Amino acid sequence: MNNEFFSFELLKTDPETGARAGIFHTPHGDIETPVYMPVGTQATVKGVLPRDLEEIGSQIILSNTYHLYMRPGDGLIKRAGGLHKFMNWNRPILTDSGGFQVFSLAKLNKITDEGVKFSSHVDGSYHFFTPEKVMEIEHNLGSDIIMPLDVCSEYGYTHDKAKDAMLQTERWLKRCYEAHDGNTQALFPIVQGNFYKDLRLESLERTMPYVRHGIAIGGLSVGEPKPLMYELLDELQPRLPTGVPRYLMGVGSPDCLVEGVLRGIDMFDCVLATRVARNGMGLTSRGKVVVRNGKYKEDFTPLDPECDCYCCRNYTKAYLRHTVNVGEMMGGMLLSLHNIYYLHRLMRGLRESILGGYVRDFVKEFYEKQSAGE
Repeated sequence: MNNEFFSFELLKTDPETGARAGIFHTPHGDIETPVYMPVGTQATVKGVLPRDLEEIGSQIILSNTYHLYMRPGDGLIKRAGGLHKFMNWNRPILTDSGGFQVFSLAKLNKITDEGVKFSSHVDGSYHFFTPEKVMEIEHNLGSDIIMPLDVCSEYGYTHDKAKDAMLQTERWLKRCYEAHDGNTQALFPIVQGNFYKDLRLESLERTMPYVRHGIAIGGLSVGEPKPLMYELLDELQPRLPTGVPRYLMGVGSPDCLVEGVLRGIDMFDCVLATRVARNGMGLTSRGKVVVRNGKYKEDFTPLDPECDCYCCRNYTKAYLRHTVNVGEMMGGMLLSLHNIYYLHRLMRGLRESILGGYVRDFVKEFYEKQSAGE
């Protein structure tokens, strides 16, 4: 559903795979899809300046409701003029609900129909997130895309426990929808259901009445075998709405991006690009390169010979290895910049191949090159 602030143009759908290319119009700029979104959990993408994110083509970034509520506080950010101004980022921002962090970071949490009570991972203080509270926090942050409070069920849940979590998610979604104030923020409802096809389809059906500007798929890429994730996406794909962006939450490895796009997904996010960079790993056209390894000690070639990012234009694997191994920030910063740029370049290539009608060939070449890596 379009309004004066948000609209989605679907430019082309590949007839064989369902891969899509489009443009999502938002108050802070257009987003060309499919798109990878770097994660700036605490109002910063670790090790990368906003200026550099703009230069390498980042169209939208994520921040985290839980962490920003804890520090520095959503009220402070509102008084600073909102998250865009606070972090000096004038392009679109998506904030997740913080639900995943409540369940993964809190020392103790208790779910009731009203909300979730939890203890802070920072100082142990107790807090209570209700759907209405989460909407209030995200309204204060002022992000373009906001997520409702949901129940994150773990891989391995029984069918009964997974169904309870899915139904609770729907009840909270209804309350988030009713509490959401204004048209300048797009609320993306989240499809849950764990790893049970019947629950995923039921969740999608229950979620559809709340879809206005986009839809999200949550609870995947949480430790399950990748083929299982792909099976569930295959099940959902023909039933997903076509007139809005489809967002697969927390997925960002190169192969998963490719497979997600082939299953009609438009938006992705993941911390992987910067997390592995800080540990000395580069994502390249030839697969993963762990520059910590001794074999790169006298390797004076670029990290990725096909890449034209600042890192690959100016530095060698030997230098990256040195900076990482002696604990200098520079190594992680350069690798973070490169990894994000590589994922942007991969998504641009997928988009161009969809528009050009050769996505299958693009994917075939991608896998051939990846298999040639270390």
